[in-house]
Amino acid sequence: MRIAVLVKQVPAVDTVKIDETTGTMIRDGVEAELNPLDLHAVEAAVRIKESRAAGEVEITAVTMGPPAARKAVKYAIAMGCDRGLLLSDRKFGGADTLATARTLSRALLKAGPFDLLFAGERATDGETGQVGPACAKLMGVSVLSYVSAIDDLTDESIRVVRAVEGGHETVEAPLPAIVIPVKEMNIPRLCTLSGKLRAKTAEIPLETAEGLFMAEEETGLKGSATQVVNVTYPKVTRQGRRVVAAEGLERAVEAVMGLLEEKNALEEAK
Repeated sequence: MRIAVLVKQVPAVDTVKIDETTGTMIRDGVEAELNPLDLHAVEAAVRIKESRAAGEVEITAVTMGPPAARKAVKYAIAMGCDRGLLLSDRKFGGADTLATARTLSRALLKAGPFDLLFAGERATDGETGQVGPACAKLMGVSVLSYVSAIDDLTDESIRVVRAVEGGHETVEAPLPAIVIPVKEMNIPRLCTLSGKLRAKTAEIPLETAEGLFMAEEETGLKGSATQVVNVTYPKVTRQGRRVVAAEGLERAVEAVMGLLEEKNALEEAK
């Protein structure tokens, strides 16, 4: 069985900065890491590999990004993936979710066929959750989102438990399929020393727009259906009043009550 896992390198910070001229994310000089939600996808794939006989399952970690994104692929290999693939080209820059999915799906079809694919629920730098399902649509395969558990897996089909509003549901789909797990599915493992050593020497093949036979209008900024036309930052205009309880709790409560009365925020009891 051949498995592919889509991973992404994201800024290792709570907030990201946007270039106000181009509308794209500023990545230079920002520490990066493997997208935390992608770790659950990698873990799920590695567990399938461990549940079968040695050599029966091969896992390929695939990412799109600048050359530095090779680090994310190597981390996935350190966790247990067998191979890696990096899609890197200046023509890929500025891609929205559609252009990204178009490029990834083209690479997956070229590197495949794959029997099963995994993708993180969403990336912490975009929070869209669109790339995995879009890849499934473009590749013509089933998509199973919000998966909390894999109930059964054969060479022809997969049965999973999905987290839905108000509970869970069990669904089955033929392979190939893309599985998008939620974080409750598993606890990602820590990389072992042997895994890190293997990742350190792993060769990560590079795919470019030319190698994927992609025209400029298919990928990157030119191939994006959406573009950022304006960037603004919220401004705090309200001035708060600080209540300090150092002089006593009762005085602090009186001060808060006085402020609420001043704003007509209290309603008389009937």
